[in-house]
Amino acid sequence: MTVTHGRPLTAEITDILVAHCGLDADVAARAPAASLEELGMDSLALLELSAVVADRWQVAIPEQAGQLSIPAVADLVARRADPPGHTENGVFIDAPLPLVWEVTNDVANWTELFTEYAVVEILHRDGHTVRFRLTMYPDENGVAWSWVSERTVDPVSRQVRAHRVETGPFEYMRIHWRYTEDSGGTRMTWTQDFAMKPTAPVDNAAMTERINTNSVIQLAVIKDRVERIARERAEQDGPTAGDESTEAGDE
Repeated sequence: MTVTHGRPLTAEITDILVAHCGLDADVAARAPAASLEELGMDSLALLELSAVVADRWQVAIPEQAGQLSIPAVADLVARRADPPGHTENGVFIDAPLPLVWEVTNDVANWTELFTEYAVVEILHRDGHTVRFRLTMYPDENGVAWSWVSERTVDPVSRQVRAHRVETGPFEYMRIHWRYTEDSGGTRMTWTQDFAMKPTAPVDNAAMTERINTNSVIQLAVIKDRVERIARERAEQDGPTAGDESTEAGDE
């Protein structure tokens, strides 16, 4: 349910119709699924509704609004008043770009890289594109969220494009990963563009806040784990022949 200023948006639309358009509140309460036309709203009433909505939320009501119910008008206003979500978060990883690229694009092992994924199931591979199912650990309500995504890597530009195939509460979710060399290490950046469905439990702004908060946590985890792998590989490689000679001389 969309809420503005602590009140359901459906209630605000109803108040506008009652105060400015002559709607009988009792009639509306008895027929919540009725269209505005069925509730007796004529073209002048719809013009007045459009004017108030445009002034309050900067949203245009279409001419066919008379065919919509009050909840449908509220959903329409919510979608148009709530701009699409956009986030961008990055992290510096003290490790070579090829290693960061290798580890972070090994989707089958994401359960070892992220702290939020319980299961990764690879469904299909086609060249540089992989389709997979992610299942998260159960949330505070015991729900284990799961969805199918698809990602395509570009090893030349060091970029990745991904999107949700099963969108769930999202109308769409698109993700862009970028990798650049930076001060001897790697800068990895995530950009996410999305919109929530009107039936989703949160709106675009709330999901933007959630993603920004969680991205900081997961990027820090990834940084720590990739840098640890880099140190382990450096130790396995051992000193070069020249280093061995120097160390022997020091002894």
